[in-house]
Amino acid sequence: MQRRALGRTGLRVSRLGLGTMTWGGDTDEHEAREQLTAFLGAGGNLVDTAAGYTDGRSEELLGSLLGSAVPRDEVVVATKAGISRRTGTRVLDTSRGSLLATLDASLKRLGVDHVDLWQVHVWSDETPVEETLGAIDFAVSTGRTAYAGISNYNGWQTGQAATWQRAVPGRAPLASTQVEYSLVNRKVEQEVLPAARALGLGVLPWSPLGRGVLTGKYRAGTPSDSRGASRIFGNFVDAYLDDRGRGIVEATAKAADGLGWTPLQVALVWVRDRPGVTSPIVGARTSAQLTDALEIEDKTLPEEIASALDDVSGGSW
Repeated sequence: MQRRALGRTGLRVSRLGLGTMTWGGDTDEHEAREQLTAFLGAGGNLVDTAAGYTDGRSEELLGSLLGSAVPRDEVVVATKAGISRRTGTRVLDTSRGSLLATLDASLKRLGVDHVDLWQVHVWSDETPVEETLGAIDFAVSTGRTAYAGISNYNGWQTGQAATWQRAVPGRAPLASTQVEYSLVNRKVEQEVLPAARALGLGVLPWSPLGRGVLTGKYRAGTPSDSRGASRIFGNFVDAYLDDRGRGIVEATAKAADGLGWTPLQVALVWVRDRPGVTSPIVGARTSAQLTDALEIEDKTLPEEIASALDDVSGGSW
């Protein structure tokens, strides 16, 4: 698998990342091991987790596999801090104390002395941005992380954070931003992608398959074992099951039929090859689902199909 530089850094990551949001929940240890070994076997190296994924069990499961199932130095470990659901509700806390305590807990769960990329999971108006970014500086200067990034920041937030870090020598420059980006959600093209390009940030799209909608699994209804059927994720998926979303899904499926690909592969190649994108993060519940994604390495969308998909998905975002 080809490698790309993460922003203006020397860190090179595979142009497809492995997401672990379901690890420790819907994805058990056996499936996680198969996914990780298959991903590394295909040449991938970027594995993304977060302290808030399955209340830390995702990190624990990844940590149990590092050094046992796979060599630690073959994995670019990325994690995030700032969102917690331990109380049963979504809590945002990007204060210095909370972020650093969360990072230390992540290192313990992962069983490592540092991560390769540490990301502030979300912007919060409750904490001054300079305090949040000060936690990044401390984490880098103390060796807890090699690189740092942000996640789910809008355009002006991205610009402010990245500029603050570049303003004074000695601060840790931001390496990346992780944002939702897919054929059914292209909002980041308006401000976030131009800001990232201007300020030298790599872009890591999450949910590049439109929360699963672009795989085509919801074309004939909602499968009982899908996220769309779950109490927690039902509304999350429903957001893209409107008329616009269904039109994009049908166009993606039509392109897949013409190419002899799957809809998943069409949608994923489209995101991977968008200007400014470093590595889409793909999460799979099972290793079988991941196999489909790993087969895109040598695939490129013909220009006329890419253009048609741009047209059909370029309406209201």
